[in-house]
Amino acid sequence: MVLNTIRDADLKNKRVLIRVDFNVPVKDGKVTDATRILAALPTINYILEQPGASLVVMSHFGRPKGKKNPDFSMVPVGKKFEELLGRPVKVASDVIGDEVEKEVKALKPGEVLLLENCRFYPQEEANDPEFAKTLASYGDVYVNDAFGTAHRAHASTEGVAHYLPSYAGFLIEKEVKFMAPLLENPEKPFVAIIGGSKVSSKISVLESLVKTCDTIVIGGGMAYTFLKVQGHSIGKSLVEDDYLETAKSFLSAAAAKNVKVILPVDHVCAEQFAEDAAPIEVDSIDIPENLMGMDIGPKTTAMIVDALKDAKSVVWNGPMGVFEFAAFAKGTEAVAKALAASNATTVVGGGDSVAAVNKFGLADKISHVSTGGGASLEFLEGKELPGVKALEK
Repeated sequence: MVLNTIRDADLKNKRVLIRVDFNVPVKDGKVTDATRILAALPTINYILEQPGASLVVMSHFGRPKGKKNPDFSMVPVGKKFEELLGRPVKVASDVIGDEVEKEVKALKPGEVLLLENCRFYPQEEANDPEFAKTLASYGDVYVNDAFGTAHRAHASTEGVAHYLPSYAGFLIEKEVKFMAPLLENPEKPFVAIIGGSKVSSKISVLESLVKTCDTIVIGGGMAYTFLKVQGHSIGKSLVEDDYLETAKSFLSAAAAKNVKVILPVDHVCAEQFAEDAAPIEVDSIDIPENLMGMDIGPKTTAMIVDALKDAKSVVWNGPMGVFEFAAFAKGTEAVAKALAASNATTVVGGGDSVAAVNKFGLADKISHVSTGGGASLEFLEGKELPGVKALEK
């Protein structure tokens, strides 16, 4: 997959229309986590460094459901953006309309206009061609740097690309650079660590990765469905009985391809699902009837760490246990530390695993931490992302 990137674009004296992902948490009118804004700044600064370039910025914020709602206004986001960018940012009065057209046309070189929430209009999520054409009229060139929404074919992520020369920003370029080889031609040995609560939400990822992996680690709540199908007792642990056959056929497919599958051989359990539940170590693959699995045990952790020793490529998506509860975070923390210490190319995708590496302060020791939860999941499933497809050469 080869993308047109902003390095290929002539941005001199151009008005650049950019789609970013500024869907950040806001409390009492203040942005509480600016990670996504910071992630877009290298692309934005690069554009503004080009002589004569000006910038029209599009993003969504929250779920206004296609209606104008002051609770989802871009104004507080614009204030934080202005502070981090270090130059004035004007928030437009709307997304479309005569007033916005005037504001766009009045832009001078070096100036930045942030449009109101593009999801204030139902035409955005419907990828309405007329709406996309109006947005496209605001720029001479289109740049997409919103990987988090690249799996959606919306007007601002896919539609506008039909009407303007279109390029990937540095963020999307980096995501593709690290993720695409995992599906196409990963450096071997390739280890995938897949966790999370449900088989149903991760089976497509497992079925995609089994084609290129040498070892697949299955942890988290989803592991108990696999253990049950192997005939082990799982006590009161989470299980998806309607996915037992799916789990069984996956294990057969992995065996047929000589892919090693690591499942938990010991557990940290509890009597009930609660933050203050007492952790009970079970030094066995089988879980007693009165307990539920909440985390992987030390033997399983050691097996995973061992599997990572010679790895050249590693992808991690989904925690090993209920890491939000301190008593059941050890497995996830150990995996995060093993990834941080690894010499392999390490890619972490999916909201919970990203939250884990951030929680344990290890993000800077990972080769690539993906910015797109759902998008990174669909990428690993081998699905085509409309927002990325529109930027291909």
